[in-house]
Amino acid sequence: MQNQQMNPQQMQNQQQPMMQQPPHVITTKDLSYINDMLAWNLLAMKKAHFFAQQCQDQSVKMEIEKCGQMHQRHYEMLLAHLQEKQQNNKIM
Repeated sequence: MQNQQMNPQQMQNQQQPMMQQPPHVITTKDLSYINDMLAWNLLAMKKAHFFAQQCQDQSVKMEIEKCGQMHQRHYEMLLAHLQEKQQNNKIM
């Protein structure tokens, strides 16, 4: 048996096509990962808030607060996506 190297174009041709729309179901694995992402963002948001309160330097404090706000937005986006998915499933 001969060991052949594939060029990048051959590898690209063998990859699965990218989905244009997410599937209409959320698997147990998907739900577990989403739950982890929610928990990570919530924890990061809480830590940023705590450390911003401890910070004396106002410019550093503002940057930490912006970081916490970013994690809050990510948390809210995930939650909104799940709520939208739940509403769409009730309609079907």
